[in-house]
Formats: sequence, C-alpha cells, structure tokens
Amino acid sequence: MTPDQYCQQKAAQSGSSFYYSFLFLPPQRRLAITALYAFCREVDDVVDETSDPQVALTTLNWWRNEVAQLLAGTPNHPVTRALAPHLQPFKLRGEHLIAVIDGMEMDLTQTRYLDAVALERYCWHVASVVGIMSAGIFGYSDERTLQYAEKLGLAFQLTNIIRDVGEDARRGRIYLPISELQQFGVPASDILNAKHSDNFVRLMRFQLARAQRCYDEAFALLPPQDRRAQRAGLIMAAIYRALLDEIERDGFFVLQHRISLTPLRKLWLAWKTWVRG
Repeated sequence: MTPDQYCQQKAAQSGSSFYYSFLFLPPQRRLAITALYAFCREVDDVVDETSDPQVALTTLNWWRNEVAQLLAGTPNHPVTRALAPHLQPFKLRGEHLIAVIDGMEMDLTQTRYLDAVALERYCWHVASVVGIMSAGIFGYSDERTLQYAEKLGLAFQLTNIIRDVGEDARRGRIYLPISELQQFGVPASDILNAKHSDNFVRLMRFQLARAQRCYDEAFALLPPQDRRAQRAGLIMAAIYRALLDEIERDGFFVLQHRISLTPLRKLWLAWKTWVRG
C-alpha cells in the first residue's frame, strides 16, 4: 500500500463529512488535503483510542518528532510521507502541524473549559489551524481568505461539540463552557449522566446559535474571487449546517445518541454546493 492509498483508506474509513468535500477537487489538491486529514485523524486517534494517558503523551511526542523528520525531508510514517510532496506547493507550515498535536494533548490534560474564550483557544488548535492549512491547499489569492478559514474551522468544531456532547461525556469530557452550564442551570452531572431537560435544550439552542453565527461571520470574510477555489470548505459547511438543522429538529437529544446525515444526503449536498460554485 502506498502512502497516498493509506491516507485515502484512513479518510474513507472514518466516515467523516470531510471526505465528501474532497471528492471534487483536482488530483494534487485532493491528495494533499487527504494526507492532511489523515494526519489529523492519526493524532486524534492517539487520544481517543489510548486508555493510558502517559502512553498517549509519549505517542504524541513521537508525532512531534515525526513532524521534525518531515520538515527535514526524512519522514517515516505513511501519513507524513504522503504529506511531504505538498509542503512547499501549498506552504504547509510545521508550526501549524505541531499546533494540531498540541490541541490533542489538551484533551489529555483538560476536560473542562471555564468560558467561551478558553474553549475558542482549544478550537483554534484542533480546528481553526486546520482550516488555515486547508485554505492553502484549496488555493486563494486574497489573505482575507485565511481569516475566513480560521473562523470556519471554529464553526466546524462548535458543530462537532454540539453533535458529540453525549459521546464526549462518556469519555469524561465536557466542552460546553462551565460559565454557560451555570447560566442555563445545567449541572455537569446532568451531562455526565445523560439527563435531558428543558434547561439543557435552552443551553443547546444557545450553542447552536453561536455556531450558526460563526458560519455567517466566516462567509462574510470570504472574498468573492476566492469562493470558487474554496468550494470544498463550503461543501463541508453545507453538510454541517444541515446536521445542525437535524439536531434541532430532533429536539437536541444528543446526550443519548449521535445524530448524523446519510452518506447519500452528504453526497447530494456536496454535489449541489460544488456545481453552484
């Protein structure tokens, strides 16, 4: 199996909505974004699939060293070998790759966030910086596009947090800010024990409104001349906003089960957004 095939398999197996946004890209850009996505999945899996925090920390440090090897031109892992040809053409920076690893390490050392500012700092590491790198791969002519990509990454992560409240709680993590739990009268124990309530619904409506504002703010930052090049991100946004609609329609029962769109609906949204340009 070649490094590119390894990354393609990693992306396809994840079932992520991101996979559908890659389908219409030209070959080189598709290979580059698939390798970047596979890198993010690899370091994320270190945290989610390793029961011993010390082992996970050691593995993340191995990945930091692997990024150094990548920058030195001697990568070892299939993912970094697949990334290597794309560093220069798409101006991928080592400090951005390290920032993603730092974000994953935060999941090992922090399970609560005091307020929205603290949460956004975490989101920058695990999502906004990925948005910046992705925008470079998709192509842009105006620097403002990077601001759009950063804000869009935040919107994506806020959507993930809404979707995965129950799943994260079963891992002992609550990303919803403590100050907002208090504001809406939702004890952390209700989240951890999957207790659905009217207060919880009000809390989640607040979270959804913030995520939707982030999408609107991101779109307002995207220069018209770069919209066509950035269609892959717009596909992802269309899929994620449809997911938010489904979560709201379902009554925010995210503590009990994970709500998702069917592959066929994701493909339809991807095609519709791509042809719209």
